[in-house]
Amino acid sequence: MLKGSIVALVTPFHNDGRINEEKFRFLIDWHIKKGTDGILTCGTTGESATLTHPEHRKLIEIAVNQVNKRVPVVAGCGSNSTQEALELVEHAKKTGADYALVITPYYNKPTQEGLYQHFKKIAGAANIPIIIYNVPSRTGVNILPETVARIYKDCANIAGIKEASGSLDQITKIMTLVDDEFLLFSGADEINLPILSVGGVGAISVAANIAPKEVHDLVSNYLEGNMEEAKRIQIYLYDLIKMLFIETNPIPVKTALSLMGLIELNFRLPLCDMDNANLEKLKAVLKKYKLSQ
Repeated sequence: MLKGSIVALVTPFHNDGRINEEKFRFLIDWHIKKGTDGILTCGTTGESATLTHPEHRKLIEIAVNQVNKRVPVVAGCGSNSTQEALELVEHAKKTGADYALVITPYYNKPTQEGLYQHFKKIAGAANIPIIIYNVPSRTGVNILPETVARIYKDCANIAGIKEASGSLDQITKIMTLVDDEFLLFSGADEINLPILSVGGVGAISVAANIAPKEVHDLVSNYLEGNMEEAKRIQIYLYDLIKMLFIETNPIPVKTALSLMGLIELNFRLPLCDMDNANLEKLKAVLKKYKLSQ
């Protein structure tokens, strides 16, 4: 069963915009050494919106190859086109990924019935465990608890949800409508611990990109019953987590990784370098956490 700290891995680029495969492989190995429990590639933190389909497929293949079954691989496979999402999910299965993460369709704002039909079609055609991804601040649509429960009941390979709505009420409501096999993952680092407290089994985390051991320790301590230590880590990480969202994700986290000397700082437009004032704030927080000089 997938659980623990799953990093929503960034995609390193060269100065000319090409994917930096060497750094991508390096980051995977670095995370596994630091205790990360799973690797998510081609999520929104991985700038999936600007990857071509061949690049998207290639990154999943590289991740599966580099991980080499040491931890589970989750392949980001979402699209605002159901058919495109299905093709990516089928490729993830063929490549050997362990799970597919499928975001709610963005921009076209489907109804709750449309969301149900979207996931039902994908789950019915692709034999791989699927995690629904709800992040209404980025997609413009919120999948409601009743719809999540309906999809889960009707589709055998829907494994759970990555919940990034920020609403603990909504998240708790989901858990009243599903069974104990349903996998709840936090998609909002600032409330990882509260989400774990209502039945979460892990976090699909942006912060884990730069604090892999700490996010792993937060989740593992909670799951092992060490509530006080989990609470300490959650509170300790709070200022760092908030700084990672001072501008659009993944701009701050990629900037932090570059300041830590782990990647070269390159984005694909329309993402761009941080505002200078925000950059100075980020540098100060990284220094406070002893993540940079």
